Amino acid sequence: MLIAGMKMGQKQAAKAGELKQQGAAEAQQKAADAQAASPGMNDATIAQLQKLADLKNSGVLSDEEFTAAKKKLLGL
Repeated sequence: MLIAGMKMGQKQAAKAGELKQQGAAEAQQKAADAQAASPGMNDATIAQLQKLADLKNSGVLSDEEFTAAKKKLLGL
């Protein structure tokens, strides 16, 4: 019984890791999209967007927090 529980925990941990990687890739893509959409954007704004993406990738920011911060930064 204990072994079955451990295997289930490993599967859940693997799935969580996959979801985290997917979220990280989405955050990086959003930052890249924002940069591409605003070619006149200054370097400081781009750097701040990258910092936000990094925070989201590391799990510090949720999807909602990332989106809200990005919109505020871009004045949307």
